[in-house]
Amino acid sequence: MALIADIYGEGNIPKTNEEAAKIATSYKTNYKTYQHRINLALEALIKQNADPKKIAVIGYCFGGTGALEVARAGFPVEGIVSIHGGLAKDKPRSNSIIKTKMLVENPADDKSVTKEDYDNLIKEMNDGKADWQIITYANSGHTFTNPESPDYNEIMAKRAWKHTLQFLNEILK
Repeated sequence: MALIADIYGEGNIPKTNEEAAKIATSYKTNYKTYQHRINLALEALIKQNADPKKIAVIGYCFGGTGALEVARAGFPVEGIVSIHGGLAKDKPRSNSIIKTKMLVENPADDKSVTKEDYDNLIKEMNDGKADWQIITYANSGHTFTNPESPDYNEIMAKRAWKHTLQFLNEILK
């Protein structure tokens, strides 16, 4: 069973990357609203008879950031997969215990992720005593998994999907 969450809300369809970035930034800044909307989606999934003990959250880009927010919020899911997601969180937020297993699939050449963001995420996961791994994909820009993107890297995209399936097989057995 799967559910695709519409975090932006009905009728909020950005026409440009700039519009999408503006909406995404508003949720990243107001992370509690972001977490609330994700939680509503998780509740909807469970209402559709999903096994609450076998839920994983997977997200690409903004959704990858959302997957990290699931772990940060402590939602009761088995694991999260963040695929070319934004790794940063607002600096005033403190690190807390992270109970869910985490797979972060990060493109090496993602200009939207700084070394500081990357290092801070590792610190956050270590401080949270999380079960985590980061896989970094060589020669890959931000949208390396999207065949319509100039950043697309077929080899790395296929590897990322294999890593995702391997992780899901482990945590949802």
